[in-house]
Amino acid sequence: MISTLINRLIFASRPMNSQDWLVVGVTLLVYGAIALPLGFNSRFLRVSRGFRNLKELFQGLVVIFFMPSLIEELIFRVLLLPHPTERVSIIVWCLWAGLSLFLFIIYHPINALTFHPQGNPTFMTPIFLTLAGILGLGCTVGYQLTGCLWVPVIIHWAVVVIWQYWLGGKEKLYGNN
Repeated sequence: MISTLINRLIFASRPMNSQDWLVVGVTLLVYGAIALPLGFNSRFLRVSRGFRNLKELFQGLVVIFFMPSLIEELIFRVLLLPHPTERVSIIVWCLWAGLSLFLFIIYHPINALTFHPQGNPTFMTPIFLTLAGILGLGCTVGYQLTGCLWVPVIIHWAVVVIWQYWLGGKEKLYGNN
């Protein structure tokens, strides 16, 4: 089992190529086409400027890259999902993908109740969990198509950055401070 996880990490850590970037772009466009109408219609999203200066924005960009993006994608995609080189059946892959997505969604409320109390009550709302589920699905498909860790990391990072800094996420998590 440990050797399988190490192999997944090794195979997934390859540099991105132009096809990977295309998957990132298409996934972000599809996610945006679904998430923006849902978010605005539910009033969960609103246009805002969630940073006071460029230093704060830059620090946020770096922090968000590592947590949640890199750490969560390592756990919920790379370690839990069979790498495309493992050549498992579609049924087995779908079962692992379903488990991974389920764990990714329920992780958010658990995280808000334990390690990230700023996420409470936002991480408990049905619209947040729906958007997180759609994001998780996009990251899962992106990872399956490419086998590259960086694809879901960049997708996850971009969505969280846009939500926190331009669509009201910072205010939801931290208030107006």
